[in-house]
Amino acid sequence: MKTILHITSLLVFFIISSCSSTQKITALKPEPDDAKPLVYETTTSFIKIPILIKLKDIENQTNKTLNGLIYEDNNIEDDDIEMKVWKLAPIAIENLNGKIKTVLPLKAFIKYRIGTDKLGVSLYNTREFNLNGVVTLISDVSLSNWKLNTATELKSLDWNETPTTTVFGKTVPITYLINPTVRLFRSKIERNIDEAIAKSMDFKPNVLEALEKICTPFQMNEAYETWLRVVPIELYTTDAKFKKETITMDMGLKCTMETLIGHKPATKFDKNKIVLKPVMQMPERITTNIAAVSSYQDASKIITKNFSGQEFGAGTKKVTVQNVALWHKNGKMVIALDLLGSLNGTIYLTGYPQYNEATKEVYFDQLDYALDTKSKLTKTANWLAQGYVLRKIQENCRYSIRPNLDEGKQSMMKYLKNYSPMPGVFVNGTIDDIQFQKIQLTNKAIIAFIKVNGDVNVTVDGIQ
Repeated sequence: MKTILHITSLLVFFIISSCSSTQKITALKPEPDDAKPLVYETTTSFIKIPILIKLKDIENQTNKTLNGLIYEDNNIEDDDIEMKVWKLAPIAIENLNGKIKTVLPLKAFIKYRIGTDKLGVSLYNTREFNLNGVVTLISDVSLSNWKLNTATELKSLDWNETPTTTVFGKTVPITYLINPTVRLFRSKIERNIDEAIAKSMDFKPNVLEALEKICTPFQMNEAYETWLRVVPIELYTTDAKFKKETITMDMGLKCTMETLIGHKPATKFDKNKIVLKPVMQMPERITTNIAAVSSYQDASKIITKNFSGQEFGAGTKKVTVQNVALWHKNGKMVIALDLLGSLNGTIYLTGYPQYNEATKEVYFDQLDYALDTKSKLTKTANWLAQGYVLRKIQENCRYSIRPNLDEGKQSMMKYLKNYSPMPGVFVNGTIDDIQFQKIQLTNKAIIAFIKVNGDVNVTVDGIQ
């Protein structure tokens, strides 16, 4: 009987000993915070908007605007002439030493009378002429109040035939009589040309529509609801200049670019507040920011892989990490490690996310056990609470965001390769290497904010 009791006691001792070699921990879980969606405003940026206006577009629009009868004088009593002038054929426009040369083919109906009115008796000889001719006009170009303005001067009027009449049986040229009447309608033609060009070249609606498209928030990452919003501040423009068969001017949008996480934000574009300011030149480069978004789920998977096949401990007491989970609390990152080995259960670490520019990795500074976890480890597994074990674990609590940076860059590049938000408007540009700025946490993801230098051209090419 004593022998049986002795053997039973030894079995109980060994069972207790074997059970006590694998300890369990049930540390208090730090519950995640509701980190509100964030708004991050970047420094001031410039978007260069070169305006290229082809003379062919001006020609087309002017021909649409100026048609049919362009001058009419039905009173023959004041100067013995009645005249009607029509545009005969399409207007031709070209560059002449930095000015607009307009060639206007026209036809004229002219009624001219010769005679006298004496003692109440009218003795008149009235003749009618149908003439063809060409008017050449030269225009200076300027930019004012969103419009391409011209100051036009009629330089010449060449008739295709010399008008003549018969007086007392003789053929008499009357060009010397008709050409002075040009003074009567030259100002009318000049004004018509200026008004037609001004009307067709009011590019304010085109520019504002393009800006509205640019300033409408667009989604950079659908999964994590990342939006980029351009907020205009001022719009600048340089003087209009001729470059071969185009008129060029540079416009530049001074703005901020905000990265927002969450639902689609409202636009901050108000066309009534956009003022055009003249400047000598535009900045060549732009600075903007993009967001490299890493979900806690994706980051957890990567860090879990880092722990694969590794043991942590002291002496014969070792654990392996089976799974990693991340979330946010009080501005810190919580890292939950599911352990198996000499200690079973879940332990919690906290630290501040940081970024290593050289390796493009996110790591966690001031990493330590959560308060309740540390207390439990001190009592049950002090070997795991020791600093060198924590340092070994910390080495694996890191992950590269290089894929996220590349994804963010590619998201931007989609809008910089001849992207056309509307007919006649094209967006092109380049992006240099990206530079890290800061990390912020949301309830969904870790957001790494990246500064990007580059250039963006929004070209308005083709007037509809």
